[in-house]
Amino acid sequence: MSELSGQIGQIALTVSDVDTALSFYRDILGLPFLFQPSPQLAFLQAGATRLMLSTPQGAGVVGANSVVYFSVADIGATYEAIVAKGATPERAPQLAAKMPDHELWLGFVRDPDANLVGLMEEKR
Repeated sequence: MSELSGQIGQIALTVSDVDTALSFYRDILGLPFLFQPSPQLAFLQAGATRLMLSTPQGAGVVGANSVVYFSVADIGATYEAIVAKGATPERAPQLAAKMPDHELWLGFVRDPDANLVGLMEEKR
């Protein structure tokens, strides 16, 4: 038996309409589109992790998912650009924690199904 590598391979997000969610994650957040095998399922790339968008298929509730956090280089500019493209603002970026060697900044927007999407920057 092998151990987990600690690397996340895929995150599934339950949405009400895959095409609407795909437009948000691809066109507003700018994630690269991978493939869409059916109208109820689509995949995008988020760094080393694949993001699966799916309508409820026996599991999951629309808008009641865990928070997906995306690492960004300039949280202020990224947040403003995403909101300008149509994301629903939830909380503007702010300092969340001071670490010994950096500051952790977090900001939040909502996708079309009101799923919370986090933006994070570790400022050194």
